[in-house]
Amino acid sequence: MLVIAASDKGGTGRSVTSANLAYQRALAGDDVCYVDFDFGSSSSATVFDVPEAAHGVAQGGLHSYLEGDSGEPLRLDVWQRTEHPVLLDRPPGSGRLVLLPGDVSGGEFATDEENLNRCVDLLLLLNSEFDIVIVDLSAGRSYAMDMVLEATARHPLRNVETRWLVFHRWTRQHVNAVHGLVFDRHGILHAGADRGHDRDRLDASVRFVRTAVPDLGSALWSQVSPAQAAWMHWCDNQLARLAARLGVGESRVLGTVPLEPVLQWREQLITEEDVLSVRIAGKETLEALEELARRLTDDIYWELP
Repeated sequence: MLVIAASDKGGTGRSVTSANLAYQRALAGDDVCYVDFDFGSSSSATVFDVPEAAHGVAQGGLHSYLEGDSGEPLRLDVWQRTEHPVLLDRPPGSGRLVLLPGDVSGGEFATDEENLNRCVDLLLLLNSEFDIVIVDLSAGRSYAMDMVLEATARHPLRNVETRWLVFHRWTRQHVNAVHGLVFDRHGILHAGADRGHDRDRLDASVRFVRTAVPDLGSALWSQVSPAQAAWMHWCDNQLARLAARLGVGESRVLGTVPLEPVLQWREQLITEEDVLSVRIAGKETLEALEELARRLTDDIYWELP
């Protein structure tokens, strides 16, 4: 299965949430590959605590491969290369967890036939080898998105199970922006149809993930003034109405990640130790990530009403 992670803007938590999903699926026994197609900012290795690729790699990264400068992209086994104290001891029964990083000082580049063919070959190979391949795209309508839309429309990949996760923060600006990213004339659905995708099938493969969502019933917000509490509930209701009107309402949401200081400031994997031992992360956050990872592979959550 290919899982394409997209977002309307930077700073949505797309990469850190996608990395946590990869980790959770690997814990569940799946062989998972994380492909860093965020060409403008290859930083996923930081979330996995793989310091040798924190800013990309000097050679053999995805840029080098796609542009024909290397025969195959570098693979990093996260369980072996991480410096995360919890991940160092690979849990029994866990699947493989492999990172394909980008290059140092990489950047966006236009899609041509050569790098498109290399992209198709890579995704085919990884799909045959791993249970789940998570492709983390650059934010917005990027060259990376164009390449993946074009590649997945090609005949070799057309019948491969592909699911799109579109991330957005729970704000008015992000709700409007994510609607545009998916549904506007130059959005995912129109751009995909222009490249040969069946629009209805592509539409059915898209789900939204809301990040940094305040839980207004939690103790965190219990000390605000009555006026502020009423205003926050009003804003939340207005956002829900806006999202429903724009086609990004609850029926299309795969999951919600709470506002979490660890994810805001540290951008790291959330482990049971973070919740139960050192107590720096909220139990609700870990549960939300676990549930999101479960729904990612559960077909019932990918059926449109």
